Amino acid sequence: MSDADMMQLYSKRILALAADIPHLGRIEGAEGSAMKRSPQCGSTVTAHVRMKDGRVEDFGQEVRACALGQASAGVLGQAVIGASREEIAKGTEQLSAMLKEAGPVPDAPWAGLEVLIPARDYPNRHASILLSWQAALEAIDLAESG
Repeated sequence: MSDADMMQLYSKRILALAADIPHLGRIEGAEGSAMKRSPQCGSTVTAHVRMKDGRVEDFGQEVRACALGQASAGVLGQAVIGASREEIAKGTEQLSAMLKEAGPVPDAPWAGLEVLIPARDYPNRHASILLSWQAALEAIDLAESG
């Protein structure tokens, strides 16, 4: 990867999102917690949720990932409170399609993920970018099954 490619990939917007991830840490009374790890790069994300009436009432995330994974977690964290599992699953599917199939940018409230379009060309980063979303979905599933 050239220096110019690296600069584009880790743009100021990505670094800003990575530096200001909402809902970092554990939450009190989590009903579901799930950890996801990327075997390719070793990134990990643990999500903690509390649900009310089928929507995320409280959310926490522990993010140990590259700037791209952190930026993705930042976008999720900005709009996860009040979201349903279905809305988060749709965002996850749209993010995956944007990265892997050159699909469109995810719908609002996840449209901030457009900052990750340059990562399409780096499939080894896709797993890290998707971790927070996958962990959130698994945590919700655990919360709703218990």
